[in-house]
Amino acid sequence: MMRRWTLAVTALLVSIGLTCTEVKDAAAQSPDRTFHFGFKRSQNGQLPSINEEGFKDVIDRNHAVFLGDTKQKEIYLTFDNGYENGYTKPILDTLKAKQVPAIFFVTGHYVKDQPELVKRMVAEGHLVGNHSWSHPDMSAISDGQIKTELERVRAAVAKLTGIEKMEFVRPPRGIFSDRALKASNAAGYRSIFWSAAYKDWDTNDQRGAEYAYQKVMSQLHPGEVLLLHSVSKDNAAALGRIIDDTRKQGYTFKALTELPKP
Repeated sequence: MMRRWTLAVTALLVSIGLTCTEVKDAAAQSPDRTFHFGFKRSQNGQLPSINEEGFKDVIDRNHAVFLGDTKQKEIYLTFDNGYENGYTKPILDTLKAKQVPAIFFVTGHYVKDQPELVKRMVAEGHLVGNHSWSHPDMSAISDGQIKTELERVRAAVAKLTGIEKMEFVRPPRGIFSDRALKASNAAGYRSIFWSAAYKDWDTNDQRGAEYAYQKVMSQLHPGEVLLLHSVSKDNAAALGRIIDDTRKQGYTFKALTELPKP
């Protein structure tokens, strides 16, 4: 459907005399253009960048989050929880022992499958974020479907925990469009991306705690929004050392509710 719509619009624009370059520019500005989030990684403490990715204006005008306050040595710890692989409990144990706040972005499957862990997250002072009910490409579904995806998660978490309000959403797989971000905003959410990450989600390609530690620490930078996946045994094993050594470098761990307001 989306491809047919794009082709029809392109043909129309050409028919009224626009050049191919002008047609390309018009397509780039389409609210339905799909983006896959990516960024230039931080090195040696320098800030990462999305300036060359083609979607910075979309992120900015929808008040989506890529970085926190880059003038401060602060870090926001975020986890994606699509399913449970046995490592969320030790992750929570470490966060409790180190007194570090985090947010866990949960799917509908996770809420149904792991209600006790969701309740524990809230009981221990962490945020629970929305990762959609069925993990769809949010740019490929309607505004109404986006609203339903998000509301089902919010209502299920509220039933479990008594927390009615959910403020933050992470688009599944980092796929988004201007329209999808606007629809999430209209549903009361601020979209959260990330400024540091590594390939940690592949449970068949875990390389050890030292590997995880090096991947995370090599990207450390002010205002960091760190994305980790809770299915990674490497993350669970390295987390305590990551926290300790990040603090040794003068960083403070903060909750997303402490982000600068848009």
